[in-house]
Amino acid sequence: MEKYWSIVSNAYSGYWNYFVQEVLHPSWHNYFYWLVGASVIIYLLELLFPWRKNQPAIREHFWLDIFYLFWNYFLFSMIAYNALSMVGVQLFNDFLALFGITNIVALHVGALPGWLQLVLIFVLRDFMQWAIHRMYHHVNWMWEFHKVHHSTEQMGFAALLRYHWMENILYRSLEYIPLAMIGFGISDFFIVHIFTLVVGQLGHANLKINLGPFKYLLNGPQMHLWHHAKEMPATHPNGFNYGITLSIWDFIFKTNYWPSDDENLPVGLPAGENFPTDFFGQMARPFQRIFSKRK
Repeated sequence: MEKYWSIVSNAYSGYWNYFVQEVLHPSWHNYFYWLVGASVIIYLLELLFPWRKNQPAIREHFWLDIFYLFWNYFLFSMIAYNALSMVGVQLFNDFLALFGITNIVALHVGALPGWLQLVLIFVLRDFMQWAIHRMYHHVNWMWEFHKVHHSTEQMGFAALLRYHWMENILYRSLEYIPLAMIGFGISDFFIVHIFTLVVGQLGHANLKINLGPFKYLLNGPQMHLWHHAKEMPATHPNGFNYGITLSIWDFIFKTNYWPSDDENLPVGLPAGENFPTDFFGQMARPFQRIFSKRK
């Protein structure tokens, strides 16, 4: 038990030192200022070239989404997730050790060039995120958490990171084993994280981006707006367009639905959901719904 307390203590002090370093020492290799910089630039593009011209510059719940931006990218890790994840990894490794398993790497790709390793981890991670995202729309209790993300009724760049903290835990937990089984030789995936951040924000932005033939590869705001449609068509009652960064998975597995470029498409949860509009209410609602269904 002392070992786990030490892990928790080191996780908190380590992440705090990391966060202070990020804020006080701007650099090109800095998540905090890439998040701020990308957000400011994409927001300016929304103001200069809005797709939905009747949408206000400070859209509904804009400041709540700005809070979510920092909460899900940094603050939740500082408060709980970093420590929880490190303890979880240690518990998993200790469990495997009971059976004499000390290494679960099944495929070694560390000898490949660094750029190819980055491409591989990006594609594999994006596919897993597509599959997990699809689960969120088909598994009832997971959908209760995912409703937070779909509660926005006016789309903008910051809507990307409006999601329940349980999504951080579920995504990372379900991704962990498949990625851990591949022996990557690099540990810094900075460029992958920043690329997915920028594409994700653009995918939620109030912009019309003509991707041309690349629409079959990359997720864009026209396709993703339909993912947030308030009413689901009878052919796709549980949703569609699950791609996070890449749209190709939806075209491959026939989960794509994009009948038109409709900037006035109503988005959000179905009428009658009465979803909370404040942060603490949104954090509590999924647990209330899940536990009430079990009674």
